[in-house]
Amino acid sequence: MNIESLRSYALSKPDAEESFPFGNETLVFKINNKIFLLTGLDAHPLQFNVKCQPDKAIELREEFPENVLPGYHMNKKHWNTIIVDGRLNNKQLQGFIDDSYNLVKK
Repeated sequence: MNIESLRSYALSKPDAEESFPFGNETLVFKINNKIFLLTGLDAHPLQFNVKCQPDKAIELREEFPENVLPGYHMNKKHWNTIIVDGRLNNKQLQGFIDDSYNLVKK
């Protein structure tokens, strides 16, 4: 996954919107005016933050300690930072986005 495919996937979600509320370097995706994904445009490798249920967030961090970290600059109880370096496949990455979108949409 790269920034273009991340953007396309996020915008494929019904009613998803993109914006730059934190400046030109941070791309934010929202549903119902609430953030479900954000990413820095200058991060290498690609990283993005997604919302997660607290218990699952901890579980994912333990399962993927190199790629799933407490949310950078976010509430670490509810957000994870996902590092995209090839260790996680697109289906897993899309699953993190799906979970976040569905959680925020409720």
